[in-house]
Amino acid sequence: MKLVECVPNFSEGRRPEVIEAIRAAIASVEGVALLDVSSDDSHNRSVITFVAPLEAAVDAAFAGIREARDRIDLTKHTGEHPRMGATDVVPFIPLEGTTMEDCIALARALGERVGRELEIPVYLYERAATRPTRENLADVRHGQFEALLTEIGTVPEREPDFGPNRCHPTFGAVAIGARPFLVAYNVYLGPASNLPVAKQIAKAVRGSSGGFRFVKGLGLEVDGQAQVSMNLVDTTQTPVHRVFDFIRMEAHAHGVPVTWSEIVGLVPERALFETAAHHLQLSQFTTEQVLEARVREHASGGESISGFLGAVASSAPAPGGGSVAAHAGALAAALAQMVAGLTIGKKKYASAEAEMKELAIRAAALGNTLSALVKRDADAYTDVSTAYALPKESDADQAAREQAIQAALTKAADVPLETARACAEVAELALAAAERGNTNAVSDAGVAALLAEAGCKAASYNVRINATSITDKAVAKRLSEQTAEIVSRVSAIAAKVAARVEAALKQ
Repeated sequence: MKLVECVPNFSEGRRPEVIEAIRAAIASVEGVALLDVSSDDSHNRSVITFVAPLEAAVDAAFAGIREARDRIDLTKHTGEHPRMGATDVVPFIPLEGTTMEDCIALARALGERVGRELEIPVYLYERAATRPTRENLADVRHGQFEALLTEIGTVPEREPDFGPNRCHPTFGAVAIGARPFLVAYNVYLGPASNLPVAKQIAKAVRGSSGGFRFVKGLGLEVDGQAQVSMNLVDTTQTPVHRVFDFIRMEAHAHGVPVTWSEIVGLVPERALFETAAHHLQLSQFTTEQVLEARVREHASGGESISGFLGAVASSAPAPGGGSVAAHAGALAAALAQMVAGLTIGKKKYASAEAEMKELAIRAAALGNTLSALVKRDADAYTDVSTAYALPKESDADQAAREQAIQAALTKAADVPLETARACAEVAELALAAAERGNTNAVSDAGVAALLAEAGCKAASYNVRINATSITDKAVAKRLSEQTAEIVSRVSAIAAKVAARVEAALKQ
């Protein structure tokens, strides 16, 4: 199971009932694990951290945004932290086994849905940004809510990526993106009278004014104390301990003490291990020495490949051919994404750089769709079995049973039809990868096309076998004809890829 972390920030930290309603909306989505809720009265902001399977992440984030729209009015909001929306920012962060392309695809899907259904302007930022000027969140949020009220719709640079070209009157706008793990870290410098020093140090530490490249910082007054508030956007490049040591040195030069520090929300254990090893001078320390890390090596979450194979091989009828078809398509998408990754950044393929980046994102999104279809196909079969098991004693029972059977059969045909369509899109990506991707990986593009074709044909069998039992012959004919057209198209694409691979192998 591929998991993603999402850390939406909401412009509310003072009303517990509002924070709880948002938290509950997110947690109500099946599969979501809520890890942390951090609220701050001075910032008037809450940060909610949750982990979810890729197929549930957009629904959960959307639920939180919708709740915030209904409960938060930015025209009445005050607080220390910059903000432009009731839900201010929604980043997706890849966890182990998930790629940045997966997260970019999620950001796009959520942005499109928020703009369309909630009529809120959406800006894509960080790795999901559609233009360089939107990679930095501070640039996207420049002027905050008050500026956006007049600038969206009048200043061309402010046109959102999704949603109406106007600011929502009470919500504002939202930034949705994809990024590496970020650590929210604050260092306190005693009483508020030291705020000028905190601001000087924040300027010295943040990358935009010549400090650490991967640090964003502000000097703030929080609860009567001077605070250097920071986001450490890449702790592999700038570790927590390096930032703390620098701030302590600068504070000492100004005659100001460092009184304490805090981490807001969650932090990767690696960052804390590095800090501990640095200050304890553990020169030979490795995470192999951590007991819990060794224990985790022997545990895994979700269904493994061997577990899936075992389930298919069992005598149970599901998962069956339809699930295997979707799994084949997902593997094809992963290979297409791999070829794109092997092309990106190579000087020889500079002309294809933009296309390959987009291909990788599309492949990730299709892979996630097909992975979800593995379970959906098995669930569709279960629905058919359940319908056939309904009582049939009376005429009314028989009529209700027949109606349920036909509905379940139609769904059981529609799901593999969706799989076939997704496999067709993957085949097109495989062709693009074979034609313009890294020639050293052309055979991998060929395997992707073969798997996509196999997945498509296999899915078509499931469509057709369910269609034979559908009493509405017009529906059955439509399903069969659509499937035949898709299979024909995919086979033609696969043949082109095969020819490309054969030509490369003969050189």
